[in-house]
Amino acid sequence: MEVLCSARREAEQAEVFLVSSPDSIGIQFEANELKQVQTKESSSIALRIFREGRIGFATASGGGGLEALVDMAVETSQFGSPANFQFPSSQDYSEVCIIAPEVEEIAMERMVEIGKELIAKIRGHTPDILCDVQVTRGTSSISLINSQGGEGRYDSSFFSLSLEGILVRDTDMLFVGDSGSSCRPDFIGVDDLADRVIWQLEMAKKKAAVSTKLLPIIFTPNGVASALLSPLVLAFNGKAVLEGASPLKDKLGEQVFDKKLSLWDDATIAYGVGSYPFDDEGVSSQRLPLVTNGVVANFLYDLQTAALAGTHSTGNGQRVGGGFPSPAISSLILSGGDVSFQAMVEDMKEGLIVEQLIGADQGNLLGGDFSGNVLLGYKVENGEIVGRVKDTMIAGNVYQVLKELLGIGQEARWVGGILQTPPLYCSHVSVVTKGS
Repeated sequence: MEVLCSARREAEQAEVFLVSSPDSIGIQFEANELKQVQTKESSSIALRIFREGRIGFATASGGGGLEALVDMAVETSQFGSPANFQFPSSQDYSEVCIIAPEVEEIAMERMVEIGKELIAKIRGHTPDILCDVQVTRGTSSISLINSQGGEGRYDSSFFSLSLEGILVRDTDMLFVGDSGSSCRPDFIGVDDLADRVIWQLEMAKKKAAVSTKLLPIIFTPNGVASALLSPLVLAFNGKAVLEGASPLKDKLGEQVFDKKLSLWDDATIAYGVGSYPFDDEGVSSQRLPLVTNGVVANFLYDLQTAALAGTHSTGNGQRVGGGFPSPAISSLILSGGDVSFQAMVEDMKEGLIVEQLIGADQGNLLGGDFSGNVLLGYKVENGEIVGRVKDTMIAGNVYQVLKELLGIGQEARWVGGILQTPPLYCSHVSVVTKGS
């Protein structure tokens, strides 16, 4: 490759990363009506070099200006961090199924039909609801080559479907919604997504009040994602561990969570939108245990962070928009348990089900704190869901909440394509209501 040859004349080591999305289509409905049909192509190239022991980096969109790219990388190397690692040499990568040819065969007209079908199903239950729907499909290609002989290429596909609904009655506003993402379109059923939203609407028909106190809470899979995911992802990031910012920094091998809880990152899951045969630095993907029966097992590392920490990359070096690599999750899996969702509800004398939390990212995430307004949640009394709660906030700490769980649900499912989780039944979380 021309840019690699040019870079090698200026640097001790070099790496070229290419990403392109030749065919991406997005369909958007707003307030039940088709608003936008968008097609786009994109490509970018990133160059990373080691020059005089320091890292230089440059990126550009499109395919032109390659000499300028090399010059920019050389210039930034003067101020770059010391290069503490080597680029990976040639290796064999395991095959990961992440491309479905049928994605490209889905016509734009069919995507519009899917959006209309979903809205029709929801409005068949609640005629006056306003639905925003997005249907997206596309493919992308990743290529990587470096001066140490490392080289790889793969294609992936994606299909996503999401719905957000709002129901306004007088001064009351009800928000519902769900989504799904996969490399295969048949993994996301319109009926399944509609059924989950209709269940939310059914549970929210009546209103119920809670008072300010500590209450047991069931986090649905959506609730787990909105309340607990961000502090957990930060805690296992090798960079936060290296900098001493993670509460888990000295906890490797120690039991921090409930013994029933196991958590892992897995970039090898077939048709997962977060899966890949190798990460954005050319390191092989793997299934990486993070928590095993409550014990902290590993952290997520890229090449540079691993070198500084005196360990090896875990294959979690990822780039946002072709940018500089940093440690990140691929697909996070929380193990399922042995309790049904219904059994959790029936076990509650008084409690709360949290479906969606907003503002949870505003607390001290590094400390594991979460707090926010319950956008969608239901009151449980004597083992039955009695209605939707309003003007309610919850607050807690992820390490305290996950230290002693009352139960882990059997019904694990994907949320947002990168988290698979069952419902979690937590013993006591602080609940605050307006006016109490």
